[in-house]
Amino acid sequence: MASQPIVCDVQATMKYVVRGEKATFHPGAREKSYWPVDEHQVTIRDVRPIAGQLAFDRNGFVLVDEPTDVTDFTDSGELARYCHETETLVRRLTGADKVVSFGPMIRTNAGGAHGHNLPAHGAHVDYGARTVADFTRDLLPPDEAERRLQRRHMLINVWRPIVRVESAPLAVCDASTVKREDLFDSEVVGGLGDFNRRSLWGFNLAHHAGHRWYWVPHMQPWEALAFKLFDSDAGAVQFTAHSAFEDPNTPPDAAPRQSIEVRTIAYLS
Repeated sequence: MASQPIVCDVQATMKYVVRGEKATFHPGAREKSYWPVDEHQVTIRDVRPIAGQLAFDRNGFVLVDEPTDVTDFTDSGELARYCHETETLVRRLTGADKVVSFGPMIRTNAGGAHGHNLPAHGAHVDYGARTVADFTRDLLPPDEAERRLQRRHMLINVWRPIVRVESAPLAVCDASTVKREDLFDSEVVGGLGDFNRRSLWGFNLAHHAGHRWYWVPHMQPWEALAFKLFDSDAGAVQFTAHSAFEDPNTPPDAAPRQSIEVRTIAYLS
């Protein structure tokens, strides 16, 4: 008889925002941030047993086996190739007519890491309609941008470990359990590694007992989490909140987390 896989659910502290508060986050100078924290103990469930049942339109996120042969994400050519791979993945997952990418970020909790590259500990949804429209107009010719924005489009983040995750893992909240009234405005000042970048606008999540959190224990480099942050179809499941968290079972000598994330906008025809 085949052995049953070990399911690893954990109890951990999730940093929510105080209900009703707008946060201002300076990723490159975090001491300037105003992010009033409301901590809650939550159950974070092992997603692997249900990975095959996940769908963007039901849960807002999927876990995929999607190997890449890119290993040096600090090389500009290799990073561009990885972004192109990610666009292809999102096109396949969504059936989009066109996909663009922006804001690739390497994250690590290794000592000496710059604030821009540290994991974000706090339940948030990166960006909403305003910033998605801004990037669309940045990345596409004017006529095409306005045409694409009149049709359905989605913001999807693709998150991948560079090495097996041993510390500061990522948790995602099933978007079907996130209510719009639990989201409060977030302004990100100087984000995506650029102190001079215009403000980026999204949301932070306030606590609700109905939230269902998931993680991928010891997530591997051939695995990727793709999660939807915005959908121009207001009736669609979206707003997949996510956060790094401290796994209480992490050994003191655990290796630093190293991950790569790429944001994509998928335009449907």
